[in-house]
Amino acid sequence: MSTAQRFLLEIPDGWDQVDLSGEEMARVRAQALASTDDPRQKAEINDMFRQGREVTRAARRYGALLASGTATMYPDGLFMAYGMVFAVTTPEGQELTLPVLSAQLGVSSGTGVAPKDRVITSVEVPHIGPAARVTGTEVTRVTADISVKLLTMHTMMLVPGTTQDFLAVSLASPNLPLKDEVYDLFDAITSTFRFITDDGVQVPAGAGNTQQSPSG
Repeated sequence: MSTAQRFLLEIPDGWDQVDLSGEEMARVRAQALASTDDPRQKAEINDMFRQGREVTRAARRYGALLASGTATMYPDGLFMAYGMVFAVTTPEGQELTLPVLSAQLGVSSGTGVAPKDRVITSVEVPHIGPAARVTGTEVTRVTADISVKLLTMHTMMLVPGTTQDFLAVSLASPNLPLKDEVYDLFDAITSTFRFITDDGVQVPAGAGNTQQSPSG
C-alpha cells in the first residue's frame, strides 16, 4: 500500500497555476505583438499563443493533476513554457518500456512519427531516486493546418508502495533556440518533486518499491 497521498512540485516565480488562455495570456500576447512590426514575427507569436491554449485544453482533457505555465516578455524576446503532472498506470503484466511510455504520455509527434531526437534515459531525482525520462522535440497540432514544435521532457516517478503507478512530470516549451537552457530549467523544476503524506511528511526516496528501468 502506498504511503504517499500527495505530491509537491515547486514552480518558478512568474509561472501561474491557472488557465493560461485567460486574461493574463491575453495581456502578454498583446505586449508581445506590440514589441515587433515584423509580420512574420507577429505570426509566430500568434502561433505560440494558439499552441498555449491547446496545451491547457489538453491538460484538462487528459485530467492533469497540476497545470502551470508562463508567457513572459524579456528584452530579447518571448519565453513560453508549460508544466503538468499526470497520473500514469502501466498496463497489467507490462513493464515500463518505450512503447508503453509513448502510449501513456502521447510522446509521438502529431505526424504519427516518433521525434528523431527522442531520448529515453534513467535519471536520479533528488527526493525520488531513479526515474525514467523521455526528452525530444515533439510536434503539436494547433489547427488543421498549423503545427508547432515543442521541446519536451517527461519524467516518470514511481508512486511509493506500488509497482505500476506513476506520476509523470511533463514540461514543454516552443523556444527551440534555447534548448540547453530550457532543458536545464526543466530538470531543475523536476528535481523539486517529492511525495508527501497527508501529515506533510516527505516520503523517503525509493520507499517501499524498486524503480523499473525503461527499455525499448
